[in-house]
Amino acid sequence: MLRIITANLNGIRSASNKGFFDWLRQQDADFICVQELKAQVGDMSAALLNPPDYFGYFHYAEKKGYSGVGIYSRHQPDVIIEGLGIDDIDAEGRYIELVLGKLSIVSVYLPSGSSSEERQAVKFSFMERFRPRLEQLRQSGREVVVCGDWNIAHREVDLKNWKSNQKNSGFLPEERAWLTEVFDDLGWVDVHRRVCPDATSDAYTWWSNRGQAWAKNVGWRIDYQIATPAIAATAVRASVFKAQRFSDHAPLTIDYHWNLEDN
Repeated sequence: MLRIITANLNGIRSASNKGFFDWLRQQDADFICVQELKAQVGDMSAALLNPPDYFGYFHYAEKKGYSGVGIYSRHQPDVIIEGLGIDDIDAEGRYIELVLGKLSIVSVYLPSGSSSEERQAVKFSFMERFRPRLEQLRQSGREVVVCGDWNIAHREVDLKNWKSNQKNSGFLPEERAWLTEVFDDLGWVDVHRRVCPDATSDAYTWWSNRGQAWAKNVGWRIDYQIATPAIAATAVRASVFKAQRFSDHAPLTIDYHWNLEDN
């Protein structure tokens, strides 16, 4: 069994103070992909860098208190890939990949475009330039799980108020069409949707801090595990943990019938 968790922490130090790592110790996960560290290496304590039983790998943003991604792994990788090799994207700390034999685990954090037209343009540019990497991974001959905050709700069922959000970042027609291409044209699988095809509000992973979004479960499903078909087909359980709040996002856990020793 292979257990993978993805979680946008909205600040790794904040999430730690809210009990994220205490919770993590009870999860028996092989890989934990995290996004929005809001920290640089100098901000990271030994416990954040390498929690008990895990090796930590990170790609930090250059800007302090901003973005950043990481992966905690029980297994030492053969190769660590930090960034996409694109300077402006890599300056924001948005991609890290661990290669373990014939398996790759990726933590990715797509930009949000909600703050301004300029940031939406950055998001569209990221999407355009990220697609070739998704194509390359899909054609690599390895099994790949890409975890992260994609900042896009794919379908109407993936957010509570879809009608009023059709002109808002995260549910724009262009964003949704791009994600459809990732699935239909490139052949990636939305694993949570595969395991739970009819899931609605119980699949949300993010809630605005405005109003009473959390209390009323006015959420969005924007955190995904997207995988190559063979490993996606072995997924048996998917769940979003909401009993405790570590962030404005909730962790998504998926179990795969996949043996790393045979990898």
